[in-house]
Amino acid sequence: MFTDKDLTQITKRGSDVETVNQQIDNFKSGFPFLKAEKAATIGDGMLKLDDAEAERLVKFFDDQASKKKLVKFVPASGAASRMFKSLFAAKDEGKADKSVDQYESEIARFAFSESLKKVTGGKTDRQSLLEGLLNSDGLNYGSLPKGLLEFHKYGSISRTAVEEHMVEGASYANRNGRVRLHFTVSPEHKSKFNALIKSVKGNYEKKYGVQYNFGFSVQKPATDTIAVGMDNEPFRNEDGSLLFRPAGHGALLENLNEQDADVIFIKNVDNVVPDHLKGETIKYKKALAGLLLEKQKKLFNFARRLDKSEVTAYTVSKAISFLKNEMNLTTPKGFRNWAFEDKLAFARKKVNRPIRVCGMVKNVGEPGGGPFWAKNEDGTISLQIVESAQFDMKNKKQAAIFQEATHFNPVDLIVSTKNYKKEKFDLLKFRDPKTGFITEKSQSGKTLKAQELPGLWNGAMADWNTLFVEVPLITFNPVKTVNDLLRNEHQPA
Repeated sequence: MFTDKDLTQITKRGSDVETVNQQIDNFKSGFPFLKAEKAATIGDGMLKLDDAEAERLVKFFDDQASKKKLVKFVPASGAASRMFKSLFAAKDEGKADKSVDQYESEIARFAFSESLKKVTGGKTDRQSLLEGLLNSDGLNYGSLPKGLLEFHKYGSISRTAVEEHMVEGASYANRNGRVRLHFTVSPEHKSKFNALIKSVKGNYEKKYGVQYNFGFSVQKPATDTIAVGMDNEPFRNEDGSLLFRPAGHGALLENLNEQDADVIFIKNVDNVVPDHLKGETIKYKKALAGLLLEKQKKLFNFARRLDKSEVTAYTVSKAISFLKNEMNLTTPKGFRNWAFEDKLAFARKKVNRPIRVCGMVKNVGEPGGGPFWAKNEDGTISLQIVESAQFDMKNKKQAAIFQEATHFNPVDLIVSTKNYKKEKFDLLKFRDPKTGFITEKSQSGKTLKAQELPGLWNGAMADWNTLFVEVPLITFNPVKTVNDLLRNEHQPA
C-alpha cells in the first residue's frame, strides 16, 4: 500500500506505519457506539454544592495552593474564522442576514470598535466595516485565533481573550504570587501570542502583584491522522504525497501529558467574561480544585496501603467501597466472587489513575458532550462525557438516554495527572482508542474521510477517576459567533 516515499513521509512526521495502518483499519471498520446506561444527573452521578460546601472547598483549596504546582491549560490553537462565517458571506458574496445587520448597527459596542475605526479611517459603511475587520490589510480577524481578538471593553481600553485568562489565572492558578499559564497554539501564531503577552505582561503583573510564567506548545504533526478516499484507500495530494490532517482536540492529550503540575485547570480560550462577572467562575474553579484535592488525598492513602507487600482483605474492601460510593465506579458483574488477588489487582488499577473533576451546566440547547454513566470494556460502569456522535441514535433506548441528559459539558475541568509518589502518569495509557470520530471533508474538490482521535475530555480521559459537579450557567459564556460578544455577559457592567 505504501511506497518508499510514503514510508519516508510517515517517519518524518514522527509517526509509524503500524499506527497509520490502524487508522486505515478504523476507517474500514468504523468506531463502535458507546453503550450508555443512563444520564448522570444530580444525586445520581453528579454533585450539587450548596453555598456552605462550596465555601468549605474554596478554603481547602486556598490552604493547599501554596504547596501545589498549579497551571492553567488553555487550548487556543483554533482559528476564529467560524466566528465570522456570516460576515465573510456578506463581504465576499453580498449575502447579508440579520446577524450582519446587527454587526453593522451595533458596531460601537464591540471591544474592537476603536481598533477597527483606525484601520478604516473612520469609514462606517458596511463594506468598510467588513473588510476592515476581516482582511489581512485590516485587523485580519478572519485569520487570527480567538485568543488574540479583543473581547471586552474597560472604558477606553480593551482586553483580548488571552488577557482575560491572565487575569483569571491570577485568581486561582496562583502559587505564592507565581501564575503559570500554558497555551496550545498554531506554529504560525506563536510569535503573535508572544508579542501580545510581552506588551501587556508588565501591566498585569504590577496590577495583581504576581509574576507570570507562560508556556506554549503546538499540536504535534505525529498526532495528525491519515485521510482516505471514500474507498478507504489513502488520499493523495496532487504531488502524490499522503494527506494527513489535524486530529481534533484529542491530539492535545500529548500536550497535556507534558505538563508538570499537581493541579491543572483546563478551560476553552473563548469562555471568558469581564471582571464584574468573574466572581462565580473563580469561586467554582477553586471549589472544584478543592474537591479534587480532597478526593485525591483519600485515593493516595488507599494507593499507599494497596502497594504494601501484605494487603488485607479489609483494605481492599474499603478501597472498593470508596471507588463505588465516592468515585462513581460500578464493579463488573460477578465481582463479589473474584479471587482475592484479582480484587487486589483491580483495586490497585482503579485507585492509581489520573483524576478529573468536571463542571457541568444545565442543558440550554448548546452543542457539546453530556454526562452519562457508560459501560466499559472491562465490565465496569463509570462516568463519561459523551458526544452525540458516540450514540447510536437508531437504537431507541440509547436515543432516549441521550435525551434524558439534564446537563452538558462546557469544558470546565480540573485535573491531576500524578500518582502518590509524585510521578506523572502516562496519559496515553488511559485513553480509549475506540472512541474516535470519522467525518467527511473535501480537498481540491474531492470528498474524503478524516479521522479524529478520542476527544480530549471524552475518550482521551475514558479511564480516569471522574467526578461531575453542577456549576452555575454564568460560568459558561462561549463566543461562537462575533455577535455573541454583544451579549450582556460580554458587555461592560
